[in-house]
Amino acid sequence: MSDPPARRWTMLGLGLGAMISGCAFQFGMPYLIPALRAEGLSLGEASLLVTCPMAGLLFTLIGWGVLADRRGERFVLGLGLGLAALFLAAAAAVDGTLPKGACLVLAGAAGASVHAASGRLILGWFAPTERGLAMAIRQSAQPLGVAVGAAALPPLGAGGTGRALLALAGCCAVMGLLAGLFVHDPPPGPARAGERTSSPYRTPVLWRLHTSAAFLVVPQFAVATFALVYLVDARDWDPAPAGRLLAAVAVAGALARLGAGLWSDRVGSRLRPYRTLAVLIGAIMAALALGAATGSPAAVAALLVAGVLTVSPNGLGTTAVAEYAGLSWAGRALGIQNTFQNVLSTATPPLLGGLIGATDYATAFAVAVAFPLLAVALIPMHAEHAP
Repeated sequence: MSDPPARRWTMLGLGLGAMISGCAFQFGMPYLIPALRAEGLSLGEASLLVTCPMAGLLFTLIGWGVLADRRGERFVLGLGLGLAALFLAAAAAVDGTLPKGACLVLAGAAGASVHAASGRLILGWFAPTERGLAMAIRQSAQPLGVAVGAAALPPLGAGGTGRALLALAGCCAVMGLLAGLFVHDPPPGPARAGERTSSPYRTPVLWRLHTSAAFLVVPQFAVATFALVYLVDARDWDPAPAGRLLAAVAVAGALARLGAGLWSDRVGSRLRPYRTLAVLIGAIMAALALGAATGSPAAVAALLVAGVLTVSPNGLGTTAVAEYAGLSWAGRALGIQNTFQNVLSTATPPLLGGLIGATDYATAFAVAVAFPLLAVALIPMHAEHAP
């Protein structure tokens, strides 16, 4: 095995791969909406089905975090991804919306393991001066997973959603095996110096961070869920080229997360860049809503920019939470953070899908403008250097 300085990058790579395999089915499923509609589902029904993996996350994120704090990353990643692969394969095999949805909920519950365990790897293996970039690399897994979904699921779905689900199951099985074989828990040393042992929830800092992060997923999932169907329905694009373009946008979003993490390391602050990006997200969502309302071609440009900006601050919020909580509480804190986020990310697609059906895309995008502005008000800037 590589020496300790190099090993931290190996651990980061394994954590990133585990996260990508989980995020590809947890957050990439909206790219199967055209295939599901071709199988007879309405937009509302398809929107509800593709959120089932995210709904599953809500039940187990905190539990996986507790288990990661007690048993370590290798056990949690290997077990969770292995179970997710089994449930995805079951979803491919069963018929009927209700059985398929139940299997997807269980897959999401199992795959939630990647969100707690891989974050603890970063906190334990990387020093604070590298942690913003390292966590951003880890958090780039979400847009990269979406990119996998955008590029692969529309063509796979054209041959039936079962084939697409089996491909996602295979990815989880491979990464679960690699994580179980090669992930190592962080060594004791400087990364654990000054570790918090008392509860970090005695003050409102983490609660405000969790809530602001949750508000920021509303515009993110408004764009991620409805970008493809907006281009197809409102702009008359073909699903396959639209999916390829949105895959490129997702990769750009992953790069934006890296840039945000590096920015935070350079300025020695997670929350100042975080707040700035929240303001920019509010502005681009307003531009998207206006463009969609007027039918302007600029709406497509705003949609693509929004696809990059809305994913960019996630790593900063996650790093701030992990650092404030400390290693002994990081798994639980990240589990709670992801639970807050997934409550709104799960609710956003069906609620906005229903709103689009009752009104139009412009109205739904306009509703999403309010949430980054609320996040700006909640970010606890005073706690940046709190112990």
